[in-house]
Amino acid sequence: MKLNTFKEILNEINSIRFILPNGSMVPNHFHITEVGFIEKHFIDCGGTLGNEQFVNFQLWEADDFDHRLAPQKLRSIIELAEKELKLPDAEIEVEYQGETIGKYGLAFNGISFLLTNKQTACLAEDACGIPEQKQKVKLSDLSNKTSCCDPKSGCC
Repeated sequence: MKLNTFKEILNEINSIRFILPNGSMVPNHFHITEVGFIEKHFIDCGGTLGNEQFVNFQLWEADDFDHRLAPQKLRSIIELAEKELKLPDAEIEVEYQGETIGKYGLAFNGISFLLTNKQTACLAEDACGIPEQKQKVKLSDLSNKTSCCDPKSGCC
């Protein structure tokens, strides 16, 4: 989800809820301790240079169980970050503390924000020699086709 979409949703909701990929909810007393801008410059294993930009939110929870972050308060924090950090309308990446700091994508289901799993991948599979995945075929689909060894084919 991009930043402008997130801000539009904040205008339409009364409370902010985040749900982890396993279905559990981030406790309602969470804080957003950082809104940041991350620019990643890298070279992949095939030698190609890359550049990615993210708006980063860091979620954190403390023992202040009565804390609730209102949508308009979060929007004002984001607007300050846009002004001071010159945030682009980039994809949002969310950090949340589990056993280690997890990085998540962000989606919305109409009620709650969903922290989505992120995956690593080889960006230069051809240069690394990673074989192309073979197409899976059901044997039952093959039985409908006449092969050259079919007794009715005339090849025997």
